[in-house]
Amino acid sequence: MDKSIYFEKKILIIGGSGTIGNYLLEELLKHEPKVIRVFSRDEFKQFELQQKYNNYKNIRYLIGDIRDEQRVTRAMEDIDYVFHLAAMKHVPSCEYNPFEAVKTNVIGTQNIIQAALQTGVKKVLFTSSDKAISPTNTYGATKLTAERLIAATQFQKGPKQTIFLAVRFGNVMGSRGSVIPLFKEQILKESFVTITDENMLRYMMTPNQAISLLLRANELAKGGEVFVLKMPIIKLKDLVEIIIEEMKTRFLISKSIDIKKIGIRPGEKLYEELMTEDEARIAIETNSMYIIPPAFGGEFRNYPEQLSKGVKLPKPTKDMVISKNILRQWMLNEDLI
Repeated sequence: MDKSIYFEKKILIIGGSGTIGNYLLEELLKHEPKVIRVFSRDEFKQFELQQKYNNYKNIRYLIGDIRDEQRVTRAMEDIDYVFHLAAMKHVPSCEYNPFEAVKTNVIGTQNIIQAALQTGVKKVLFTSSDKAISPTNTYGATKLTAERLIAATQFQKGPKQTIFLAVRFGNVMGSRGSVIPLFKEQILKESFVTITDENMLRYMMTPNQAISLLLRANELAKGGEVFVLKMPIIKLKDLVEIIIEEMKTRFLISKSIDIKKIGIRPGEKLYEELMTEDEARIAIETNSMYIIPPAFGGEFRNYPEQLSKGVKLPKPTKDMVISKNILRQWMLNEDLI
């Protein structure tokens, strides 16, 4: 059996103490890397990771902020692969503090690009969001800008050999800041659950799917692409009702749990999209994902499991939503409730 591309390699996970960082760290350790550096500004979360992985001698914990280019460069020295997971992600926070979002999501990403070019890493993977498509909020706009920085760098780097790529996430179920932990807490502590709009549609992925996408995209990348997982669409109302029903059964809650509609928050949309119409025309479809090649130099690429070039991707509608029963089984199988 062939060795993993991460075997005996040096890896940097930026934003490594977050939810996806935790899952990625756990998975990468199975590939027997020489070292994994966990870079984040959350010292308490890093402490928790140290307690969890205290038997591993190949993990290093680095406190730092991607706004600090010098610190990022220091963390990246002698590294092979970089996973850039750090971001300001909370839509209302980004709306209220837009330039803070710019400093982290845009300038921070540019700092990572510059550090990667300076230190000569093999690959840099940037995690984007479906909110980058036709953005109506600061978070989405900063993610779109960062995507373009990553893609442009691939063809403005001169003789440098670093490969840059991006993956576009949907909503990761159960991650820190997602609605599932909030709903569970409200059910246990309150007699109601708050939702913005029961008709809201969202692309959803599990943490395991997110990690699989990261690793597969990193293997396939030739430079400048955006990789997008084929994700199911769920209705927010179905999600809430399933969580209420399962939590009431699990915790023997007899009282009624109301659903309170609080309205869409500034910058939110009723539905998200996976790609623009222009991207869909050039996108490459495989069995599990879409690959959007870069604007320059990506026209004649081929990838394993390639099915077609150009996809017809309609805007999400209610008839595309997976059934409540399928969603329930999916969540139970993934232990997300």
